[in-house]
Amino acid sequence: MNVYQFFLLPIFLLPLSVGWAVTLVPIAFFNNSFWSLIHEAIHDLFSPSRRISSAAGRLLSLFFGSPFLVLRLSHLLHHKLNRTPIEGTELYDSAKRSRARASIGYYGQILGGLYLFEVLSPLPLFLPRNLLRRIEQSVFKPDTLSGNLVRSLVKDEAVREIRLDGCAIFLLFGLSVICYGGNWPLLVGALLVRGFLISFLDNVYHYRTPVNDVFYADNLWLPKFLSASLLHFNLHGVHHRNPAVPWTKLPQVFGQQMGKFQGGYFAAALRQLSGPLGVSEIPRKVSTMSG
Repeated sequence: MNVYQFFLLPIFLLPLSVGWAVTLVPIAFFNNSFWSLIHEAIHDLFSPSRRISSAAGRLLSLFFGSPFLVLRLSHLLHHKLNRTPIEGTELYDSAKRSRARASIGYYGQILGGLYLFEVLSPLPLFLPRNLLRRIEQSVFKPDTLSGNLVRSLVKDEAVREIRLDGCAIFLLFGLSVICYGGNWPLLVGALLVRGFLISFLDNVYHYRTPVNDVFYADNLWLPKFLSASLLHFNLHGVHHRNPAVPWTKLPQVFGQQMGKFQGGYFAAALRQLSGPLGVSEIPRKVSTMSG
């Protein structure tokens, strides 16, 4: 789909008729399925071979628009700090900032900011390494989410990989823009839709869930064919408690653990529009299983 969207469509079909642009619409619906596939590689579940999983993850991430290592480290950090006050997307400390101020960052993140951060993340890492270390030590506090992430990203080996992948992404996206020529707004539009869908649906499984329960996430109901097309990512509670289980086995584990759905997928997505929540408004860790 990405090869078609980036190159085959603009080179072979759009010159025949701009009407072929309508084929970008169904592709847009698979953006979160695309992320789910990268997610399998992040957890080394794409293939029984860890080397193949890593290689596939890096290749897929180039088309996604962000280095695989950035996606991998940030996602694994999410598992480690899930639902802690410093990690919860919608959480804020009302003693330190107002809800209005928290809303700016919150809505910015879920309406496209998350994907924008992932795309722009390689740029600062092209700075000289000594300067990167000074920035990491002076700007980012070690007890924050960004501080934890940046500390891992500025290591020499990580910087080399991210710079290489960042150059490959720039080349790939640049060539695609050239291929689109005067039709470049179509590509930009497709990427804006990707940015919105990836960002808006990222926290849907965690919104208003218990604080400080690192293993908790909601399982959200979807019709079976939609669940399968999403690689059963909606069974997110099962995944957080069993991160080594591949997507093909999630429904089986959900049944074995007598899991229950905490709501519908689309209703949960819309619920996020209620805005950020103070940490004191959310219940603390619960003892019941999520799936």
